[in-house]
Amino acid sequence: MTAKEIEAIVGGYHSDAFRILGPHATSTYAGEERWEVRAMLPQAESAEVLCGENRVAMDKKHHDGFFVASLDGEPRRYTIRTRLWGGREMEIEDPYRFGPQLADSDLHLHAEGTLYEAYRVFGAHLTCSEGVSGVRFAVWAPNALSVAVVGEFNEWDVRRHPMRCRNGGVWEIFMPELGEGAAYKFHVRSRFSGYHQLKADPYAFYCETPPKSASLVCDLSRYRWNDSAWMESRARTNWLKAPVSVYEVHLESWMRGPDRQPLTYREMAVKLVEYVKLMGYSHIELLPVMEHPFSGSWGYQIIGYFAPTSRFGSPGDFKHLIDACHQAGIGVIVDWVPAHFPKDAHGLAFFDGTALYEHADWRKGEHHEWGTLIFNYGRAEVRSFLISNALFWLNEYHIDGLRVDAVAAMLYLDYSRKPGEWIPNQYGGNENLEAIDFLRRYNELVHRVPGVFTVAEESTAFPGVSRPVYLNGLGFTFKWNMGWMHDMLAYFREDPVHRKYHHDHITFGLLYAFSENFVLPISHDEVVHGKASLINKMPGDEWKQFANARAFLAYMWAHPGKKLLFMGQEIGQRDEWNYQVGVRWELLEFDYHRKLQALVRELNRLYRANPALHQVDFHSSGFEWVDFHDAERSVISFLRRAEDPSDFLLFCCNFTPVVRHGYEFGVPDEGHYEEVLNTDSALYGGSNVGAGSPVRSQPVSRHHRLHSIRVTLPPLAVVAFRKH
Repeated sequence: MTAKEIEAIVGGYHSDAFRILGPHATSTYAGEERWEVRAMLPQAESAEVLCGENRVAMDKKHHDGFFVASLDGEPRRYTIRTRLWGGREMEIEDPYRFGPQLADSDLHLHAEGTLYEAYRVFGAHLTCSEGVSGVRFAVWAPNALSVAVVGEFNEWDVRRHPMRCRNGGVWEIFMPELGEGAAYKFHVRSRFSGYHQLKADPYAFYCETPPKSASLVCDLSRYRWNDSAWMESRARTNWLKAPVSVYEVHLESWMRGPDRQPLTYREMAVKLVEYVKLMGYSHIELLPVMEHPFSGSWGYQIIGYFAPTSRFGSPGDFKHLIDACHQAGIGVIVDWVPAHFPKDAHGLAFFDGTALYEHADWRKGEHHEWGTLIFNYGRAEVRSFLISNALFWLNEYHIDGLRVDAVAAMLYLDYSRKPGEWIPNQYGGNENLEAIDFLRRYNELVHRVPGVFTVAEESTAFPGVSRPVYLNGLGFTFKWNMGWMHDMLAYFREDPVHRKYHHDHITFGLLYAFSENFVLPISHDEVVHGKASLINKMPGDEWKQFANARAFLAYMWAHPGKKLLFMGQEIGQRDEWNYQVGVRWELLEFDYHRKLQALVRELNRLYRANPALHQVDFHSSGFEWVDFHDAERSVISFLRRAEDPSDFLLFCCNFTPVVRHGYEFGVPDEGHYEEVLNTDSALYGGSNVGAGSPVRSQPVSRHHRLHSIRVTLPPLAVVAFRKH
């Protein structure tokens, strides 16, 4: 130990503090072995080492608080008693007497990118070492000169608790007698350019509520789940053949309290769960719940990837919400964002004074449109971080599905970039080969969790997004059908008198409907930023707008593919979504809004009750055109079939406000056809035109079928029939 090393400890920039601090064997001039205990105690006026019955005073070797005690023998266990300025005394365990905490095997797996439960190793963990309770901290910062853990427990003094550097640039320390709830950060001092910064823990399980930004020590193991029946049932479910009807929710703005405050997780465990259960949805999809500093990002710019936001409660409260959903028979999908992260100084950006999680080259590492940074998927430790994060939400929070945001931005190196702003891959193409490899591995590992599914928000024609990896696909369970969504919204925006010129919008989607396992999404992105709410996209007066919306939703529920609808659209909210304001629930006082909600509830009931609507979503045997040629009158008709082809529903759609009397449709079999849905029913706010009673088929050939039915088609409506 030299004077320079003491200065480095006192200055907080020594790269190997454990070589200096704590107990160390020394030699006298006579060759006798002696021991020293060294401690950095800047708040202490004096200090002494307590070793059994012995007390040894510590000498102050540096005026900033570097103390040394000389002992005759090895101090196997000791404490340090300090007398602080002002006279208060404290007895503390010395963190520098404890040996390494992390297994070499974990460090090896992390370096090769295969530590898929890295959250059990990194971050802050309550543990015991040598019979002493405390917290083990670990963080990856390979280009750091030194890393120190700081918090309320050491008065945020960056000199007090420098960490031990292990293989691969992993820094660790065991802090004895520290408990749950302690706020902390890592002070990272880089080897380069004098950079130093207080960083939140990338693996923190809990964070302070923004705008505060410290991480919090949290024990996730105490919660006792009550959803075993759901988890067992989920593991046996083939979601490709099951009814999947998703209610997309932004927790901060779904409902507000009497003082306009967001509901807590525990309040939502009652109100949100009851509502979704009443409406008949199979799943809730949550916009990202991971901790994010800026509410205006809607959660898509994440700092705490392993922490549910503290805006609405604790991690235990969030588990309670998931548990309540499962006990009510409702699955939970969470939006997951591995495409990018924000530049906030306390986050992942420039973590150790270098581009650690991102790319150093801005042409690969920065997303200019969003003002964010892009993960380096080719780096082993980054892949380990992201895959561990996905598995964390599935394992620790019993999440049922992950919807991956912005997959197209991951797949293409030139996404949202001009010529000269991107670097081709090794073959000269624009595909991000590292991201493709990452997504395939992610899907392989996630699908090992029983009953879990993944969804891709992918807006291009990239092939095989929802095909298995062994068939050269990306391996997602489902993919959002953005083409269908754009075509249908464009069609319904047209005045009905012009729809005959756009008939292909409602038929084109069936040309590729079975090329992927599609989800039909009307998401938050379609009802914000000037795009208008669903009801305000519809042309005409109030009656026509609601009739159009009812026809649109019924066609969506009848069309092959799983369903997703963003909150507020089910009640015909006219306002665009505003993340600072709750859904306009007061609209349910009015008939049109209340009856539109009743239709969505009935659509979900019909969808669940009829295998023809969900068993064969991804093969052409589940869909059969009856007639799509009547563009002049904007009328289409089709069959949906179950795995048993004799189980079918006939859908007849009239997308103009003209009542069509005596319209004939070919049917597969003779018999009575009962009306099971009519969106023009007075129950849903319509004019109550329709068949009403069962219709008997006639042996009159229509649409290449030997039998047909003759019905009255209501205006701007969808009617469904079942043979009985």
